[in-house]
Amino acid sequence: MPIRRFGGHRSLVSYSQGTKSYGYTKMNISRTGYRVFSANSTTACTELAKKITERLGVELGKSAVYQESNTETRVNLKESVRGQDIFIIQTIPRDVNTAIMELLVMAYALKTSCAKNIIGVIPYFPYSKQCKMRKRGSVVCKLLASMLAKAGLTHIITMDLHQKEIQGFFSFPVDNLRASPFLIQYIQEEIPDYRNAIIVAKSPSAAKRAQSYAERLRLGLAVMHGEAHHSESDMADGRYSPPLSRATTGHTGLELPSTSRHVPFPGIELPMMMAKEKPPITVVGDVGGRIAIIVDDIIDDVEDFVAAAEILKERGAYKIYIMATHGLLSAEAPRLIEESAIDEVVVTNTVPHEVQKLQCPKIKTVDVSMILAEAIRRIHNGESMAYLFRNIAVDD
Repeated sequence: MPIRRFGGHRSLVSYSQGTKSYGYTKMNISRTGYRVFSANSTTACTELAKKITERLGVELGKSAVYQESNTETRVNLKESVRGQDIFIIQTIPRDVNTAIMELLVMAYALKTSCAKNIIGVIPYFPYSKQCKMRKRGSVVCKLLASMLAKAGLTHIITMDLHQKEIQGFFSFPVDNLRASPFLIQYIQEEIPDYRNAIIVAKSPSAAKRAQSYAERLRLGLAVMHGEAHHSESDMADGRYSPPLSRATTGHTGLELPSTSRHVPFPGIELPMMMAKEKPPITVVGDVGGRIAIIVDDIIDDVEDFVAAAEILKERGAYKIYIMATHGLLSAEAPRLIEESAIDEVVVTNTVPHEVQKLQCPKIKTVDVSMILAEAIRRIHNGESMAYLFRNIAVDD
């Protein structure tokens, strides 16, 4: 059969690098093969998403996220996502549980719409403090990780997890970025005479993070010990419930009650379990005549920070700064900060806190959209993430 030739006419079939287009109108898809969506239903929470898309040079994906009259969450995608890499940016407002449902419903909507990969960009990961067994509670952070995987997420980008071991709860990759380079840059550029500063750990558990800051800034280190009242770290681990102590002859210890006589050795005695008792707050290190910079990952209820600032003032510190990645600033935090000895609280924009800034001018914000945008670009292009972790210590 002879082959028909079309001469000078342009064929309706175009070939470009092995990809065939058969004359159909192309759908509204990004040339770069990825989309960025915001899963928030409130305007204040979409600010970070807008900054990230501006840096990437793409438009924010079209979708509708809203609450029904009965408070159910509904998500409607306004464009095709088939075969694309989808990044969901979800900042966590005060209504944490609603934000989680928005993220889960959107991830599942993208999964059922045949998205190729669904990557969650969650700068502040909620429930991260509930990553250990407390009394007869549960490890809620692991439950949330399982829910996200079931909803369809294949990757997560987050920042400064409360405990780095949380990454082990997930069945897919987690990139735990660090805000320390941005906070250190703020110290160097915005704090006058920062060479006369000293980095302060609010508790011994924060000493490693503070030491990392101190070493990179070439500054001294001070550690605060003791608490005005019990905190989360002082809660009993309830995987065991010691019985009440009884007076015994010849040995002071704990004897199992009569209800536990079914154990193999009914006469066993346990050694005395002394209750922990922390002393009043003390400072290990000289802060006299220095600028005190307290570093932490989360600042939520600020009572502990206010108490620490008062002690540092008494020890001779003439300025007090607080640097934290996630500024939750719940309850009466703005008022307490304004009335305290704290000179400035510096947090990143991983959590929206514009209302708190209006209530307290001491609160300052550092933008981290640059590193989140670069992480999105590198993941989509299959590039190494090592550049984002250069000069980052494990303890940051």
